[in-house]
Amino acid sequence: MLDCLVKGGVVVDGTGRPGRRADVGVRDGRIVSVGPTDEPAREVVDVDGLVVAPGFVDVHTHYDAQVFWDPTLSPSPLHGVTTVIGGNCGFSIAPLGPEDADYLMRMLARVEGMPLESLEQGVPWDWRTTGEYLDRLEGGLVPNAGFMVGHSALRRRVLHEEATTREATPEEVARMGALLREGLQAGGLGLSSSWSITHSDHTGGPVPSRFASRDELLALCAVVAEVPGTTLEFIPGVGVFSDEQKDVMAAMSRVARRPLNWNVLQVYGQNVDVQEAQLAASDYAEDHGGRVVALTLPDSLRTRLTFASGFLLDALPGWAPFFGRPPEERIAALRDPAQRAELDRMAQTMPGRQRSIALWSSYRLETHSPETARFNGRTVGEVATELGTTPWDALCDIVVADRLATGLYSPDRGQDERSWERRVEVWRDPRAVVGASDAGAHLDMIDSFSYATTLLSRAVRERGLLPLEEAIAMLTDEPARLYGLRGRGRVAEGWAADLVVLDPDRIDPGAVSFRYDLPGGAGRIYGEPTGVVHVVVNGELVVRDGAFTDARPGTLLRAGRDTVTVEV
Repeated sequence: MLDCLVKGGVVVDGTGRPGRRADVGVRDGRIVSVGPTDEPAREVVDVDGLVVAPGFVDVHTHYDAQVFWDPTLSPSPLHGVTTVIGGNCGFSIAPLGPEDADYLMRMLARVEGMPLESLEQGVPWDWRTTGEYLDRLEGGLVPNAGFMVGHSALRRRVLHEEATTREATPEEVARMGALLREGLQAGGLGLSSSWSITHSDHTGGPVPSRFASRDELLALCAVVAEVPGTTLEFIPGVGVFSDEQKDVMAAMSRVARRPLNWNVLQVYGQNVDVQEAQLAASDYAEDHGGRVVALTLPDSLRTRLTFASGFLLDALPGWAPFFGRPPEERIAALRDPAQRAELDRMAQTMPGRQRSIALWSSYRLETHSPETARFNGRTVGEVATELGTTPWDALCDIVVADRLATGLYSPDRGQDERSWERRVEVWRDPRAVVGASDAGAHLDMIDSFSYATTLLSRAVRERGLLPLEEAIAMLTDEPARLYGLRGRGRVAEGWAADLVVLDPDRIDPGAVSFRYDLPGGAGRIYGEPTGVVHVVVNGELVVRDGAFTDARPGTLLRAGRDTVTVEV
């Protein structure tokens, strides 16, 4: 007898082949039949007229902490995601020394926008090794989840406070390598790291991995090569890559004998030259014995910036130390005419296209005090004209009145037809893979957790820019094969029964709102889709009729056991 029969749908199997009407039989968490069947089942799910696809695979998330207070890893499964990979950008929370928790909490609050009160109240911080951390997560998950071993955590564990002041000695690199090896052998899926100037800790200084030398990175990549089923993730920087950045990514991949993916390739109709320059890192790697793949977000990266978190704003020249100050000191600096003027002067020296971060007049305001309520929803430029002042001075006055809580929204310049056409061109490029959701991070700032439903809605349903079957393959089989996920990413006999049942005529990411449901009463941007009807993980319904069930069938994915080696 089958445990479950998903009956009457159109199966789009993840390979890109045309969909076909078929039943999907499930037993013991695996797909045992795809086609007509007379075998009885304990549960029959009638999906007549709907599409049955593999569950979506999200390889770039930051759910490492949220998993402790929210095993659903919401809202990702509601959007059809059945497998997530965390521990990216070098920001895992293991290994963990007895004195490291406070630093890692504050670093994550600053660099990944996770509320400090939620990290303090919602996470036990009582493990030491990567293996102990992973063991804490076994059982009780809704989606499948695997985690990278983060370079910043390794550096902090070995160098302690000096992790953010200097390069490591050969002996310290060897100790980091031993910790990495231990973490990978316990099931960590690979090494993640970052050299990005946008990654600063709560002091305003660079995160630990940014102090790593090329030799240190390559020594750790040599450890990755020893352990089957592992991979690499790296954040080289922003904008056009330097020769050094291209060379280090190629060398990392070559030494590890693994593909390396980097985040994030942003695609607009207006920045094709930057895209091609970044994608050229893949060509360079291929010429030098490696494989480098860009992760690309299938939409505009809409951001809500604040002077409370400072993320992205801290990339402006000279601004990182400002965001390392306590909130009251930041407010005082913005009140002071001299400091205010100096911040704006430094901001205007930002090179190239990134200078748009400091185009103050273009931001739409979300205000948070009675004094500023009349400005809510208007642009800074409009307010400045009304007040007879400069956009920067108007913004500073509002931010001070709101005590840093003001939300700043950039114009969304990526919804034109050329941008969507260009995105499809990039998705089809073998140098890129769809992903980069960052789900679990920047909780009050971005809504890219809906990347999969956005792709299916905007590019397939609304614009018809690519067939549904091709889009499904981009969300399932392609990322699963990049990470070597064993038996996941396709609807096929013998593969894991990770399925999403969707209505292609209604699929939409849905509206977003702000909800206060995190530990400590903190809030986040949240959204639920339409058209995602059911979601199955390892043969059990975790989402029925668009709502979570009580099932917790997710597998804690471990390298070697749940992954195969993808060699370069």
